[in-house]
Amino acid sequence: MLLCNMKVSKMPPSPCVMGIINVTPDSFYEASRVQEQSALRERVRKILDEGGAIVDVGAYSTRPGAQDVTTEEEMERLRWALPIVVEEAKKWHDECGGEGPQPLISVDTFRASVAETCVTELGADIINDISGGMLDDAMLSVVARTRAIYILMHSRGTPQDMQQRTTYEDGVVDEVIRFFKEQLDKLFERFEEFERFEEFERFEEFERYERLENVILDPGFGFAKTLGQNYALLKGLDQIREAFPNNPLLVGISRKSMIYKLLDTDVRNALNGTTVLNTYALLHGASILRVHDVKEAAEAIKICGILA
Repeated sequence: MLLCNMKVSKMPPSPCVMGIINVTPDSFYEASRVQEQSALRERVRKILDEGGAIVDVGAYSTRPGAQDVTTEEEMERLRWALPIVVEEAKKWHDECGGEGPQPLISVDTFRASVAETCVTELGADIINDISGGMLDDAMLSVVARTRAIYILMHSRGTPQDMQQRTTYEDGVVDEVIRFFKEQLDKLFERFEEFERFEEFERFEEFERYERLENVILDPGFGFAKTLGQNYALLKGLDQIREAFPNNPLLVGISRKSMIYKLLDTDVRNALNGTTVLNTYALLHGASILRVHDVKEAAEAIKICGILA
C-alpha cells in the first residue's frame, strides 16, 4: 500500500480530554462499559457534549488480573462498536456546524492485526497500545505503515502478570524514560523502512525523536507499578516532559486504585481524587487526560488554562 494513499490524522488539540468507552463485560469501572447500540451512541454523545476531543474504544480489559480475550473476540466487538462510534462522532460534528476539529477515534489494543484493521477499515485515527509495542512485534510496523497516531505506553508483562513485575532498579521514572527512548528508536527504524520521512525535507534538520511527531507518550499509571511508584511517576512528569519535549504526554489515572486505595474508598468514590491528580498532571506537562468523567476533566483544563 502506498504511503501517499494512507490517511494522515492530525494530532489532537493540547490540552484535551480522551473519553473512555469499554465494549467489554469486565472493565474495572462499570459506568464505562457499554453492551448495547443505544447505550453506545449515548456514551459517544456524552463524551463529546462534555468536551471530549477523543473517544477511546477498548474491547479487551487491561485491568490487573483481567481474563485473556482471543483476537477474534476482540475484533468482533470492535467491528460492532467502531462504525457506530465513527458515525455518531461525525453526526455530532455536523450538528455543531462542522466547525472546529473532527473528534478523533482511538482504539485501545496491543494487537497489531486488530490495530491495522481498525485504522484501515473501521475509521480509527489513533492506536492506543498499553504495551508500547512489547506484546506484538508487528505493532510498530503497523504504526509506520498506516501513519496512525500512536500512543506508546509503558508497561511490563501482560495484564495477567504485570503486578508481579514492579522492581525498578534505577527508579521508575528513569526506567520509563529509558523505555520510551528504546521504543522510539525502534519505531524510528520502522518508519525509515517505509521511507516515512523522504516526503518531508524539513525533517532532515530535526533530531530523530522530533521526527516521530505522531507519537503520544503514556507513562502507564497502574501498569506494573505499586502505589508508591505511581506517585513517584506522577512527581516525575516534569522529567519525562523535558526528555521528550516534542511528544504529547497522556495521563490516564481516572478512578484507578492509586487513588481509591490511598483514600481508603472504592472506584465509585474516586472522582474527586481523580480531578485533583488530573489538575496536578496538567500543571506538570500533561497534554491529554484519559478519563471516565469528561466534564470534570474539561473543567480542570479550563481552570488550569487560566493559571498557565
